[in-house]
Amino acid sequence: MDVQNLNIAIVGAGYAGAATARALINLGAHVTVYEQAATVGEVGAGIGLRPSSLAQFRKLGILDDVEQVTSPSESFEILTATGNLIAEETWPETEEHGTTTRFVHRADFIDVLTGVLPPGVIQLGHRLGTIVDNGTDATLTFTNGNTVTADLVIGADGIRSRVRTELFSTAEPVFAGEHAYRVIVDNDKTHGVPLDSKLRMYLGHGTKVYVLPLQHRGQVSYDVTALNADPTPAPQMTRDNLLATLDGFDERLVAIARDLDWDQVNIRAVYDIDPIERWHSDAVVLVGDAAHAMCHHQGQGANSAILDSGALADALATADSVPAALAAYQTKRKPITDELQRISRLGWSEDEVNSVFPGQKLGEIASTVEA
Repeated sequence: MDVQNLNIAIVGAGYAGAATARALINLGAHVTVYEQAATVGEVGAGIGLRPSSLAQFRKLGILDDVEQVTSPSESFEILTATGNLIAEETWPETEEHGTTTRFVHRADFIDVLTGVLPPGVIQLGHRLGTIVDNGTDATLTFTNGNTVTADLVIGADGIRSRVRTELFSTAEPVFAGEHAYRVIVDNDKTHGVPLDSKLRMYLGHGTKVYVLPLQHRGQVSYDVTALNADPTPAPQMTRDNLLATLDGFDERLVAIARDLDWDQVNIRAVYDIDPIERWHSDAVVLVGDAAHAMCHHQGQGANSAILDSGALADALATADSVPAALAAYQTKRKPITDELQRISRLGWSEDEVNSVFPGQKLGEIASTVEA
């Protein structure tokens, strides 16, 4: 198959769409990314990039760009609400990947991924209205009136994917019974929380507090994930709600919450999707959250999207046809993401740590499912 003759349309310019675009452009394909928003951006929060994702960036020739906006991490600590250590995991690092976990601000990350694409690849203001699978190609109609037919359409349009619901599954996203409060905090406003390279997660009363260092920015990403029965996607919560949630936690964590600029706090209900049976037809395929949105408890959503992009590009580069490539891609990635979706639904209470990783050092399962 001559990938250079393929006309590819990607729906969505998030992590999955931008990374997939770069991977396919590297193969010589003609790629256009259609994004519904007027600008491409992300909320203020930090994420971890695992060694396998960084290896993919090296393959794409953009590792230096990513490293400039990230900082390496030493390990991951799990603590009680009051700060007593439960366990510590050194991040998996292998000769194969040649690098360790690095932390990045979401906005910086999407800026890098979109910034390495040629001018004109991303077309903003294109909200998908309908998609018609013609068998050997597919036609997209956008609400702005534009219509596009492509040899391959890639649905990278997130947890509420229009491509998925039109062609593969009408199942709705599943509410996890939690709200996540996310905000970036300057180091001088962290009230004595350690400012080394470690990710720390404090557990208590069904609440998880993540403090993720962004050393290169002089900041930390502060994330409180708490039980809540309200499924409203963007709930209206107050500082008092958050402080009540943090009752009994380490006073340093409470003090951070007390001093937050509330206008900067992003609050979202936590959702994922059930595994879907099929991600592709002969001319349309899903990547990232559109295929396998998962809860953030294992920090694998963005990494899974990056690895999808590499697997799809590899399949298209080696298969005899587009349908064969899409089948090979799903065969490689779906068993991994099915397991990650399952694990990511499990809790992180002190009692549940051994249930998530029974009899194993914490990193062992994570390192086996990341590839």
